[in-house]
Amino acid sequence: MKIFLVASLIVIGLIIVFQIYIAMATNKTNTQPYKVIRKEKDFEIRLYPAVTMATIKSSAKTYRELSGSGFRKLAGYIFGGNATNEKIAMTAPVHMDINDSSSSMSFVMPENYNEKNLPRPNDANVIIKTTTDETVAVIQFGGFASDKVIKYYAAKLRTQLKLYSISYSGNFRYLGYNPPYQLFGRKNEVIVNVSWDGMK
Repeated sequence: MKIFLVASLIVIGLIIVFQIYIAMATNKTNTQPYKVIRKEKDFEIRLYPAVTMATIKSSAKTYRELSGSGFRKLAGYIFGGNATNEKIAMTAPVHMDINDSSSSMSFVMPENYNEKNLPRPNDANVIIKTTTDETVAVIQFGGFASDKVIKYYAAKLRTQLKLYSISYSGNFRYLGYNPPYQLFGRKNEVIVNVSWDGMK
């Protein structure tokens, strides 16, 4: 009994240490830059400057389907699956557009990369593209994401935007900031493009 108790405490201790390490590593991950231009209690409006992304298109219609296959393909690219076997630093967040027609997942490339100096992906399904500046509304939540949770916060954001008479367009998209094995301190966001004229 005593051996089992000691072994259990050791395992718990190792899990705690691992989770602390993961949380610290996540906090050091470079994040996509943006400027907050309006902040409300439940959401904020951000301006995201143009960035270069590695993107895959998918027929997946759920978060689980897209997060598994999409992540593997994009991770393969930045971990050396490219013409020069170059390793590219991971950044946050991971962008996911999940819908019934054509879903996609994107990794934001580090700021020192662009379409011209990024190595060519070995996987033809990985597309390198540069976005345009975009203004989005953002709502944040913790814990683990799922289709149900993402839809809940998309609906909550939609309600808030209607309440403040802010026009939006396009799909509600998901931003994930943490690896799946991080149990605590998780950060998720749902965003949507908005029409913005500097209203107060």
